Amino acid sequence: MKSIIINGGKKLEGEVTISGAKNAALPIITASLLCEGEHRIANVPSLVDVKTLARILRNMGVDIELTDHAAVLDSSRLASPEAPYDLVRTMRASVLVLGPLVARFGKARVSLPGGCAIGARPVNLHIMGLQKMGAVVDIEHGYVVARAKRLKGAHIYFDIVTVTGTENLMMAATLAEGETILENAAREPEVVDLAHALVQMGAKIEGAGTDVIRITGVETLKPMNYRVLPDRIETGTFVIAAAITGGAVTIRDCNAGHLDALLTKVSETGAEIRPGNGTITVRGNRDIRPVDVKTLPYPGFPTDMQAQFMSLMALAGGTSVINETIFENRFTHVAELRRMGANIVIEGRSAVVKGVAKLSGAPVMATDLRASASLILAGLAAEGQTEISRIYHLDRGYESIEEKLSALGADIKRV
Repeated sequence: MKSIIINGGKKLEGEVTISGAKNAALPIITASLLCEGEHRIANVPSLVDVKTLARILRNMGVDIELTDHAAVLDSSRLASPEAPYDLVRTMRASVLVLGPLVARFGKARVSLPGGCAIGARPVNLHIMGLQKMGAVVDIEHGYVVARAKRLKGAHIYFDIVTVTGTENLMMAATLAEGETILENAAREPEVVDLAHALVQMGAKIEGAGTDVIRITGVETLKPMNYRVLPDRIETGTFVIAAAITGGAVTIRDCNAGHLDALLTKVSETGAEIRPGNGTITVRGNRDIRPVDVKTLPYPGFPTDMQAQFMSLMALAGGTSVINETIFENRFTHVAELRRMGANIVIEGRSAVVKGVAKLSGAPVMATDLRASASLILAGLAAEGQTEISRIYHLDRGYESIEEKLSALGADIKRV
């Protein structure tokens, strides 16, 4: 099994370029199911999740070619509107094929994704929305089976903010008859990016980026030629990498406006943050100040940056409290950080972090994607050698992270 070995204590310096956003690329790729013709999508990150989605689409009969950070797709000869369990079980985002399939083909059979290391993430809101749009939805032998001659516009209120639910129903509504209103919709930049791609395809969408999205259905859509936005979570991870090592790093091909909450909190720790035109320059401060954070739906502090920020707080000069409100089981990295000398106590959905003078390299195990990143960050700042096992999680969301860190001066390698 592969692992990553880090010899810590080196300041990161230089420039790094951010890849396309996984959480935008996946729904935009599934949007290609909404119409015939050749779709071209640029700035697609080379990640395991993207390759998994490609396998799911090929299994349906979609022609898809992944080249150097690009995808070319054509679903004109789609043979089977089904996403089987053996493929869906490896990636929860594959449920995003449900809305487009029902909207275009009038039917879909998609496996329930099953469990998740960071929480239940139920798909009940996806199902509720399709039912309000007139679909007949049943759960049969572990599959969501949905049927509709043509979806009808509906007023859909989400009890909780759901990113994939918003995206699934927004795609479904593009071909529905009449107007669909999504209330308490997710506001993430990735949702907005999907809306921009759909509008380029001929969809009529207003309000993306607010909590009320209005979609007026059209008869047909046309193929897109679209470029995916930069990955804000990869950006944030490199922001903290610079801060935790006391380094000086310029991050290119990024959007600082998508990270206001994170950049504000990192600035409060003492790091210098200078946003530019498509860049962020970060200078770390050896004296890290403790800062409390609470994860919230966008534009609040992102849950996908909670683990990384905790690594930074583990070295702060005082006590901080990190409150996780999005997922019920997203502190699995705490036990591994403790192995490196961190002083962290879990109290319900809060982590009380008492900063220590130093972390020590140790063998640790990654438990999920963002936990993997937090352990890398801790390893970069720790004294001695850190070996991180189960790094297959990393390849789901970070493209060539060890190469990018190595180019900044880190002593890091995959073995």
